[in-house]
Amino acid sequence: MSNKRVTLKARQVSFAWDKTPLHWLPDDPFTTHTINVLHLLLPAGERWFVHVYKQVLPFIRDDRLREDVIGFIGQEAMHAQAHDEVLPHLREQGLDPTPYTAQVDWFFEKLLADRTLPPGKARQWWLMERVALIAAIEHYTAFLGNWVLNAEELDRRGADPMMLDLLRWHGAEEVEHRSVAFELFMHLDGSYRRRARTWATAFAALMFLWQRGARFFMENDPTLLDGKASFKAFYQGGKKGVLPSTPDMLRSIPRYLSRDYHPEQEGDTDQAVAYLASSPAARAAEAREGAAR
Repeated sequence: MSNKRVTLKARQVSFAWDKTPLHWLPDDPFTTHTINVLHLLLPAGERWFVHVYKQVLPFIRDDRLREDVIGFIGQEAMHAQAHDEVLPHLREQGLDPTPYTAQVDWFFEKLLADRTLPPGKARQWWLMERVALIAAIEHYTAFLGNWVLNAEELDRRGADPMMLDLLRWHGAEEVEHRSVAFELFMHLDGSYRRRARTWATAFAALMFLWQRGARFFMENDPTLLDGKASFKAFYQGGKKGVLPSTPDMLRSIPRYLSRDYHPEQEGDTDQAVAYLASSPAARAAEAREGAAR
């Protein structure tokens, strides 16, 4: 396993959704919709990451870290755009995600928004809380990125190639930049109490929003008469290999809360870089960039 540092860059990918079926994992609407929550949850979250990090840039005293954060901002902005582009396709198939995305937008744009605070400690406290929250969330995006890069059962079950490429391109970039958010938090603050507290907040929020999103999709899927989402179905999907394993997710908690934690423990940079070199969308983006030079 290699975890060498790489120069982070945004890849201007694009995906065509006209041939992707509503249930892009054949005969498995629950797995399809559980993973589809990413398209609703991530754009608002990643735009929020970018907003917070732009405020943080003036406080970074390490040139290499600043370069990594700028690369991270570019990648996260591209992730938000790529997942946003799936939403019109869902609407065309009779599944309008607006009621759920409105709730997610409120969470990131109102609850976690900038606050009118006096300059000094109060304003600095709120900025550091959000930097720590992003580090905690990025622990799970790296976990999920590593999972999807290795989720061979999705291939065996005939998952739509375009959707798999979106998920794996995104997952590979999450593994590629997995150390940035944590290293930024340690550079600016590093408080273990803050790290543990914001992990609990991030974990609870992600679990709440994810189960709510899966339930929304299942209940509003026009092809299902009585669609339901359940933890049991999620657990079983993990055992089959089409969803992350619940035991693996639980084991990731003490890793993050360990005092000697570093994100290099999650995933393999070489594997991520190798996927990005073979991803149809990433290769097409590189070809377009080369042609434009």
